[in-house]
Amino acid sequence: LIDFGATRVAGLQEMTNTDAEHYSCGPRGAALYSAPETMLGEPGSWLADQFSLGVITYQLLTGRLPFGAEVPKIRNRSQQRRLTYQSARPYREDVPMWVDDALARALHPEPHRRYPALSEFLHDLRQPGADWQSRHRPPLMERHPVAFWQSVSALLLLALLATLAFD
Repeated sequence: LIDFGATRVAGLQEMTNTDAEHYSCGPRGAALYSAPETMLGEPGSWLADQFSLGVITYQLLTGRLPFGAEVPKIRNRSQQRRLTYQSARPYREDVPMWVDDALARALHPEPHRRYPALSEFLHDLRQPGADWQSRHRPPLMERHPVAFWQSVSALLLLALLATLAFD
């Protein structure tokens, strides 16, 4: 999928001052898929591309846009900071939590808070990342059901012995 309104050829010979002014006057391409920083006149980067990929992924999963129609309305930094990610889980309960967390990070309104590499985003879409697993550790019953029930049985045995000792 290519939006030719968002493309440009940059080279030493092709780039003139008038071209540079043309490209800095505002966002190019589909505004609903553009990163918030491009609405403020910042040049696009691979982090903006990551944002756009996140919007497309979110829309493919939910049929909605993660920020509604708010991104094209951004005119200053405070509006950019007020953007709030809408979780995909209310629209699709079958979306794993780690996928929703990956989308939230790739779609962060501030570019420096997004993934440092696109490969990390793609990895986290496929399986839970190490940082997600450390923050969302499943309970002992799910991790080691046998150990959990052995512990419960041992506690019940101690409680039984304690009640028998007092009788």
